[in-house]
This record gives sequence, C-alpha cells and structure tokens, in this order.
Amino acid sequence: MQLLWPTTPAEPVSDADLERLYGYPEDLNRPWVQVNFVSSADGAAAVDELSEGLSHPADKRIFVLGRLLSDVILVGAGTARAEGYRGARVSPERAGRRAALGLSEVPPIAVVTRSGELDPEGPLFTDTKVPPIVITTEQAPRAELERAGADVLVAGTTDVDLRRALALLDERGLRRVDCEGGPALFADLIAADLVDQLCLTVAPLLAGAGESRIVRGRPAPEPRRMDLASVLVEDGFTMLRYRRREGG
Repeated sequence: MQLLWPTTPAEPVSDADLERLYGYPEDLNRPWVQVNFVSSADGAAAVDELSEGLSHPADKRIFVLGRLLSDVILVGAGTARAEGYRGARVSPERAGRRAALGLSEVPPIAVVTRSGELDPEGPLFTDTKVPPIVITTEQAPRAELERAGADVLVAGTTDVDLRRALALLDERGLRRVDCEGGPALFADLIAADLVDQLCLTVAPLLAGAGESRIVRGRPAPEPRRMDLASVLVEDGFTMLRYRRREGG
C-alpha cells in the first residue's frame, strides 16, 4: 500500500506531461478506445441530468486533451441530445498541435444511435466544421441525416454492433477513439470488451440517490481487469486513469 495523498507538494503538471500520460499508443494497428467520465464521490454521473455539475477546470483540461489527441469523438445519442452536442472546437494553437501529431484539423463527432432519431437541424449538423458521423442500424431512417450532411455508417440490423462500428471507423483511418459517454454506450463497450482506457474524474461531491451511474444497461459477461496508470489531484478532484491489462 502506498500513500498518494496527502503528501509533500509536487511540481505542477504541464501540458507536455499530460500529453505524455494520456497520449494514445504509437503505431496503432486497430481502433483504441478511451472512455472519459466524471462522477461524484458516491458514483453519480450527473447532477440535474447534466455532467457539468460535477466538472472542474482540471477535469475540463483532461476532457479537452482527450479531444485534442483523438481521431474521432464517440458519443451516444442520448448524451449528445442532453448535452446539446455540436461540432468540436479547436483553437489555432491546438490545430497546430494536431497537425504536428499527424491528425486532422478537427476530429469529427461520431454519434451511436440505434433508432437514428437525431435532429438534422440541430447544432450537431449545423454548427460544425466537419460533417458528423452517425453510426446506426439498417432499420433506422437515414435519408434525412444524409441530406443534412452526415456520414452515415450502418453497423447492424436492429442494434448497433460496436465491433463493426469500430471497424468502419478504422476503414476511415479513425483509430484514436475518444468516447465521452453516456452510461448506456459505456455499458455496451464494456460488454463487448472494447475499452482500452478509462479516464475517470471523481468529484468531491455527494449527489445522493436518484442520479444515474456511469454504467447503465447491458451487463458484461465477466469483469475486465484494468491497471491503474496514473493519479492526478487538484482542488479535491481526483483524475484516475485505468488502462487495459495486457494479456488480461
């Protein structure tokens, strides 16, 4: 057992330090999925149905970094609707950093939706620099989304096959996958054993009963062992990073 906190003051963590910690593996030959979540100390994923009530500048720094280093931002339709998703924003400085890393100027948002029920006049389609990707099923209506400019990927008949979805993203060269939730999509990724890294911020807050947890829905066939890869602390907020155990 090791005492990580409280301890003697350490040097502040620089952007370069964070990029080294949170960077994707080099020379990827398959999609690699990182999942980002924030929760309260008692496990709630939201306050008043929004994650913003649990956030902090330190957490947002990790959140922005996840987008900066990714090829694509993956999100469930429920979260995209609840949080009012729009296209990713990249400052000139970050665009330059992405170019130096060999990434596109702006990562597209890829929304997973079994039903295809997305508003083609919403900000996801109208307030973006790059077309969104919609990952859906054969039974979902797609024509209106395509007319709105979406790149529609069909990954299943009545339900989205996430392995097929990642394979379709891979065909487009999108291997660095930054998943921003929500709980149902996270559950499906765990059930399919597709999570390579979990970045979890724990807020020093008790939200109480009734709020949703970070995983909800499909059960996993068996637990997946993860290794604790890093721990950061600021203002009582703890940023934990868990990585898939190799060979586990």
